[in-house]
Amino acid sequence: MTPLVAVLLLLAGLSEAAGRVLPLVVRGPALSRPSVIGLLLAGAVVEAVVFALWPLTAWTLAELALTPPPPGTGLEWTPSLVLPLLFAAVLAFPLLGPLLHLLLFVGVGAGLADALATVTSWTAAVTCVAVAGVGLGLTVEVVRRLVVRFTVPVSLEPVA
Repeated sequence: MTPLVAVLLLLAGLSEAAGRVLPLVVRGPALSRPSVIGLLLAGAVVEAVVFALWPLTAWTLAELALTPPPPGTGLEWTPSLVLPLLFAAVLAFPLLGPLLHLLLFVGVGAGLADALATVTSWTAAVTCVAVAGVGLGLTVEVVRRLVVRFTVPVSLEPVA
C-alpha cells in the first residue's frame, strides 16, 4: 500500500468517524475537547483499517470459494479505487442519510468488484466483495455496540 493510499484511507476513516462522533457532541452531555479528538482519531484509525481490509477480505473469500482460485497476488487499494471511497465518506456524510451512504458504498464496491472481475467472473467478484463488505460492516457494528454497552455507565436515577 502506498503512502498516498494510506492517507486517503485515513481521511475516509476520519470522515466516517466524524459522522459517528458529531451526533454525540451535539445531542449528548458536554464532552471535553480532548475526548472528542480522541474519539475522532480512534474512530478514524478503526474505520481506515476496516476500509483497508475490504479488498483483502474479498480476495481471501474468492480464494476460498472459487475453484480454481483466482491467479495473482491479490486485490489491493489503488488511488483510483480509494478516491471514490473518500468521496463517498465525505459527500454521504453519515448524517445526510443512510440510503445515500449505502448507495455510494455500493458504487465503491462495484469498483472493487470490477478490479476483482479481471481475474474471475463478474458474479463471483460481486458476491465476494459484497459478502466481505457486509461481513466487515456487521463486525464493526457489533464491536461498536459492545463497546458502548460496556463503557457507558448505567444511570440509576431518572433524567428529567
